[in-house]
Order: sequence, then C-alpha cells, then structure tokens
Amino acid sequence: MLPKKLQNRQSRKNRIRAKIRGTAERPRLNVQRSITGLSVQLIDDDSGKTLAAASTKEAKAKKTVEGAAALGKLIAQKAKKAKVEKVVFDRSGYKYHGRVKALADAAREGGLVF
Repeated sequence: MLPKKLQNRQSRKNRIRAKIRGTAERPRLNVQRSITGLSVQLIDDDSGKTLAAASTKEAKAKKTVEGAAALGKLIAQKAKKAKVEKVVFDRSGYKYHGRVKALADAAREGGLVF
C-alpha cells in the first residue's frame, strides 16, 4: 500500500488524466519528477507514441528551479524539430509551483502554446 501522500498524488493524477488527452496535433506534455531530476515527454495518446523526450541529465542541468527552466527550453526546441507548437500540459498530480512551474514557463518562452 502506498503512503498517504503518494495516494493523494495518484488520485490527483488520475483526475487530471481523465480530462486531458494528447493528439498528433496537440500532444500531451507530461512531467515526471524524481529524486535524481526531472523528465518530460511529448506524448501522442491516439497512436501511443512519444514524439520527443528530455531530462535534466540530457540538459546537463541540476535538479533546481534553474535546471527545470533549462529543461523547459530544451523540450521547446525538440518540439519545434518535431513540428509541434501546441501542447496540453500534464503536471501528473504535482502542484503547479517551483520546478513544475519553472519548466512550464520556460517551455512557453521557448514557443510552446499551452
């Protein structure tokens, strides 16, 4: 059984995922936080494919707000290479502040439209 904190996040994640869906024209920008860093993926749920992915390790960034901003810029560049301009933001049940917010703001500055 999961700890209460993880159960709450999982229920928030399920509630969010019931409402959003990525398509080829507007893929889902999924955020994953871990102890070692952040990772993001552009996912087309219709075909079940990942269009682009990036992590703080790939961006050679630390697990800080500044590192999350660097990751947001990197995923925006990769999205442009994949010819994606509009996305649906999936925060995976994480609160929209700190690293998640910095990543989203940097991706918007990089040209992605949420």
